[in-house]
Amino acid sequence: QVQLVESGGGLVQPGGSLRLSCAASGFPFSNYAMRWYRQAPGKEREFVSIVTSTDGSTRYADSVKGRFTSSRDNVKRTIYLQMNSLKPEDTAVYYCNVWRNSRDYWGQGTQVTVSS
Repeated sequence: QVQLVESGGGLVQPGGSLRLSCAASGFPFSNYAMRWYRQAPGKEREFVSIVTSTDGSTRYADSVKGRFTSSRDNVKRTIYLQMNSLKPEDTAVYYCNVWRNSRDYWGQGTQVTVSS
């Protein structure tokens, strides 16, 4: 079955950096676009980024453009989210996602807290 396991979250000061990882299993990873979402307390889950399966190209939410970078390693079956210049408003639980067989699959999430 599809399994997505995020890691790399933590507490960081404003302006700092973190790198999140999401290890995937249970499906042909290289054939699927992979996404990052986040959910802040009291808010709806929102799209952060996508990395495609075809050429690894990426797109980002306006709120993170220029600060976050997504990438994938098809050999390791892992996607990454490099987050730089972090702001308090980036505080959220970050989830990786894949759409397969007409449904969404989600990991358990990893908490990112940006605070001084």
